[in-house]
Amino acid sequence: MTPRSSLTVPALLLTTALAAGLTACGSSGTLPPPAGSSGSGTASAESYQQVIDAAPVAAASDIPAGSPMAAIKARGTLNVGGTDAAALFALKDPVSGKVTGFDAGLADMLAKYIIGKPTTNRVQVDVTTREVLLQNGTVDTVLATYTITPARAQKVAFAGPYYSSGDAILVKASDTGITKAADLNGKSVCTETSSTAANDIKQFAPSAKVVLFQTNAECQQAVEQGRTDAYVLDQALLLGDAARDKAVKVVGEPFTNEPYGIGVPLDSPAMKEFVNNWLKLIESDGEWAKLWKATIGTTLTGDAPTPPAIGSVAGS
Repeated sequence: MTPRSSLTVPALLLTTALAAGLTACGSSGTLPPPAGSSGSGTASAESYQQVIDAAPVAAASDIPAGSPMAAIKARGTLNVGGTDAAALFALKDPVSGKVTGFDAGLADMLAKYIIGKPTTNRVQVDVTTREVLLQNGTVDTVLATYTITPARAQKVAFAGPYYSSGDAILVKASDTGITKAADLNGKSVCTETSSTAANDIKQFAPSAKVVLFQTNAECQQAVEQGRTDAYVLDQALLLGDAARDKAVKVVGEPFTNEPYGIGVPLDSPAMKEFVNNWLKLIESDGEWAKLWKATIGTTLTGDAPTPPAIGSVAGS
């Protein structure tokens, strides 16, 4: 997010309303508010694994000879660009080393659909490397809270969107002066290098001083230590930060719409179509919702939201 990186964990797909006071989820695709939510921001190990175990496997006829999917199946591993530091979306357990979350789960499910088992080779990406790694063939796909934009769609193709978040604001838990984007004017506001949030800050708070850091952790620490007044990024990712660290909180409502896509090589329309068909399948059979409940739903109460329509965003 993530960056629009991943936590680039979750959209996570839809117009996601995760902030307190927002409308509960429904056909509009918004998420329920966190009021009364509970959980650590990590996936429930048992239910998470149950979702992966129940995920479908593609019929042989869906993987034509000579296709990118056939090459992945023959290799026996899906090379996925992602992260391991995004709570709710893709977070590494320091004890087991396993990465779980909404994006991580989707990657496992996609690998199982192609190969027959959830075998992935995770390659760490950030906002500066995602396109390059897809273009040079290092990864087959990127699942990292990857916001679809026209500029990015010139370099890579996007399946989806599979989730939609929006820019929100993270501040110290004790801060009462910042509750909306306009309050950022005159403040020091950080975000991640190359994130689309940098331009959003300039648009919604023209007099804010924008400070750029490479990673989510650096931005969060800057707020905690008082080096910046606020941190702006995808709300879904910021909620993951706040779930892990009670020294910070997310305020206000999302003030942009950020649809997340699954990055695939630009010259591979067959792969894009295949991933889109798979997304439609797991959304219609309830697997998408079950994964949401096992990841994001461990922190947010309420029913799983309605996924955004596949191909509903320019560039997807």
